[in-house]
Amino acid sequence: MVLSSQWLDSSVFGILGLLIGSFLNVVIYRLPKMMERQWATECAEMSSQTVVPSASFNLMVPRSKCPHCGHQIRWYENIPVISYVALRGKCSACKAPISLRYPTVEIATGLLFFISIWQWGVNPTGLAWCVFSATLLTLALIDWDTTLLPDDLTLPLLWLGLIAAALQWTPTSLPSSLWGAVGGYLSLWSVYWLFKIVTGKEGMGYGDFKLFAALGAWFGWQALIPIILISSVIGTVIGIAMKFTSGLREGGYIPFGPFLAGAGMASLLWGPTALMQVLGL
Repeated sequence: MVLSSQWLDSSVFGILGLLIGSFLNVVIYRLPKMMERQWATECAEMSSQTVVPSASFNLMVPRSKCPHCGHQIRWYENIPVISYVALRGKCSACKAPISLRYPTVEIATGLLFFISIWQWGVNPTGLAWCVFSATLLTLALIDWDTTLLPDDLTLPLLWLGLIAAALQWTPTSLPSSLWGAVGGYLSLWSVYWLFKIVTGKEGMGYGDFKLFAALGAWFGWQALIPIILISSVIGTVIGIAMKFTSGLREGGYIPFGPFLAGAGMASLLWGPTALMQVLGL
């Protein structure tokens, strides 16, 4: 009975994860554009330019539409995974291909929710890790697309990690969580300024500091070394591969946030202790 209940709970949250993943696709696409609009408005106001009101654009409106023909997506064309398969990955109006990323994000979110509830159950701990994984996935893809790590996501993730530790929703004690956040931020902040002093260039953004601080808050200061080592190794391998395949962007850089997020996901799935053992620490 216990195993049956575990399967049922995990499956229900896996389905919920599919629905949440559909919304995450909206956040990944729209949040950076919302930030850009806000920056443009602020710049116009600071330069005393006339600000022309624009149509509402947020996470809720306008309705999603095909970027090729403008066809508004109907509700039955937006059912996670099922609609993509039914439409054969094409717009119902113009038959333009729909990115495989959409169902991939939905499936990934569903799996992360399933794993979180399977491992920790339907309780504050399981729900907290669901929120953690969904936020981390969103941050990774936004950073990969735009090199932005929005404060609207990194800071709540940081605070939730500290709160979860304080309420004992995670195995991390509050002192370990606190020093993990401090150590995560200051370590990359120090590397940033050392690199800038030596080369005169900026090697990473402040969003990376905040994301690493958030990971430290969730997993504790003990996990900082394996997380940064794993993210650096993965980033180096992918960077070299992209260089040989001419996949690097203009300027020859790749964002670091997705690799930090990947190491955070690995810590969620296998635990920092296991990662440290793999690295011989």
